[in-house]
Amino acid sequence: MSKNYLLIYSEQLATDIELLCQNIKAPSNTLFQIRKSSSSVFANIREANYGQSRADMLSKFEIALKECSETEGWLQLLLNTKAIDEDIFKKNRNLCGRIRRMLIASCKTLKEKA
Repeated sequence: MSKNYLLIYSEQLATDIELLCQNIKAPSNTLFQIRKSSSSVFANIREANYGQSRADMLSKFEIALKECSETEGWLQLLLNTKAIDEDIFKKNRNLCGRIRRMLIASCKTLKEKA
């Protein structure tokens, strides 16, 4: 059985963001929002693996794609407000980018099969 890297990376993102939020000082709303968006990426990818149909799977992947973009936005805000440094920003942004590219490819494949 092959590894589901999309699921692995999304779980890593949600975990890394949760740990980050536990260790930085930032407005509670910002921390709440980035936790919510990053965990939503993971949850929707996980749910997509048990989609009722290709359309359901596609819907979950598209939601995860939006949430991944939102997570990147919150990371940018944390960088701009100096709550995180450039290295932490780049590490998490790059993981978001990897997930986003995989989601785009998965959505494209599902649409072609429809």
